[in-house]
Amino acid sequence: MADGATAQEPELFETRLDVHDRKQFELKLEYQPSGTDKQSQYFVETTLFIPRALNIGPDTWPREAFYADLHNYVRLSTPDLTFEQLCHGAQSPLVQLEQRLVTGQPGPDTELVYDAKMLGCIMRGTLRRFTRTMKQECANCPGETEAPSPVFALARGGSESTKALLHRYRSVIEALGVRFPLGEKTRAALRLVDEYLSLLVEHYFRRVVVQMDSVPKSKPWLDLRRELMDVVVADENYRRSLALPSVLETRGDNEEYSHRVGFLKKFCQNILFLKVLRSSPRKAWEEVLFAIAAGSAMAFALGVGLFAQSRYPQASFNFFVIAVVGYMLKDRLKESLRRVMSVYMGRFLYERTTRILDPVTRDDMGVCHEKIDYGDAVVVPDDLQQLRVRDDLIAVTQGELAETVVRYRKKIVLNSEMLPRIADGMVSGVTDIIRLNVDRLLHDMDDPEFALDYVDLEDFSVDKVTMSKSYRLDIAFRFSVDDGRHQRTTMRLIRLVLDRNGIKRMNELTAACAVTAP
Repeated sequence: MADGATAQEPELFETRLDVHDRKQFELKLEYQPSGTDKQSQYFVETTLFIPRALNIGPDTWPREAFYADLHNYVRLSTPDLTFEQLCHGAQSPLVQLEQRLVTGQPGPDTELVYDAKMLGCIMRGTLRRFTRTMKQECANCPGETEAPSPVFALARGGSESTKALLHRYRSVIEALGVRFPLGEKTRAALRLVDEYLSLLVEHYFRRVVVQMDSVPKSKPWLDLRRELMDVVVADENYRRSLALPSVLETRGDNEEYSHRVGFLKKFCQNILFLKVLRSSPRKAWEEVLFAIAAGSAMAFALGVGLFAQSRYPQASFNFFVIAVVGYMLKDRLKESLRRVMSVYMGRFLYERTTRILDPVTRDDMGVCHEKIDYGDAVVVPDDLQQLRVRDDLIAVTQGELAETVVRYRKKIVLNSEMLPRIADGMVSGVTDIIRLNVDRLLHDMDDPEFALDYVDLEDFSVDKVTMSKSYRLDIAFRFSVDDGRHQRTTMRLIRLVLDRNGIKRMNELTAACAVTAP
């Protein structure tokens, strides 16, 4: 689900929320600088309203543990190319591979592998959009016995383009291997990309056929299904002819198939992931402020000692008592100053800073700052509070029933001038994927099911009724972008329904509501 922009505005900041698995939910952020300013700033504020029964706080879920449960991936956005652009566009990695063959200058092996991997990444996005479009078109005609010509043309165009792309890629890597002395690692990488492309085609074309289950089973639609499945079967037979283990079996656990799909996806998409260097500048400031606290406490102790020395002889009992008491107060004063300075510093300084680098040139593409606040340190704005006032249960929770509030803030500053220099200008933005593992929230939960006595009204027999025990975790988001002449703030509210086994479902309580600055 993405938050929309008005028709006059560029889409500068897209957000998507989803459940990744039983223990993780995922926030995907798409930063798309407009280029009107040298720097684009993005702010993400995530506020978790956690039931007090889950026993979550700074002691049970400290900052270090929170960051350990927070998995962050930063990568370049996948370039969006149509089938036509992939087949004939000058920016198409496939066209560039064929051009190397025509000119007789293949270039370094690393560039060949890069183009092949980029083809796999772009092909995945193109097939995903093809699948979504087919789903929408089929949803518009569930009762029609005749397949509409736009649907048929879309399906045939996608299948023909896909088969042509696969044939051309396999031809060009075979020709490159014959004409040029490629290293064995390069040859293996090109073969793996070929297998990945084949698996992508199988996955998305099979999904299209599955999504067509709502349309009639009459002959025109049946022929359309058969054409799409012919593409799947052809590539499955192709992999079987090469004795590749990535062939689905109707019996068995298909462990090897699953492993290769996951490996090949990571292998091809690693060219999009940016290098990150994390540091903690707050620790340096902490050392400075703690040194000031220690110095202040030492100055107090010396002052007490000098006072005692001026009033009593050093060998006296009174001098001994004052010196000991002064040392005791000095120790407590130092710890108190450390706590006060730590709290004060936490209001202004970020705890973790991440530099985002181009993995090839090592140029700075941007910087990311992060911080976490707990309990009383979190002041929830009124507009976020109002998002939660939807029913009586939520209304009384605020102030009436105790809950723990945890806020995670993130500020991203991107160098807009760097993006056009990457991947021949095809990349238009950066994708930031955040996954939060909720396993730590499950420790103090009750059993997910229990039995309740039930009395039948007819014969008054007693039986048991199964009840499910779940917990509600509300999460409010505030997304802001400052991109030169464009500023916009978007808020949304979701609820995670959890039980002891993990996430049961995610409900959106408030759809994205945007406020655009003038």
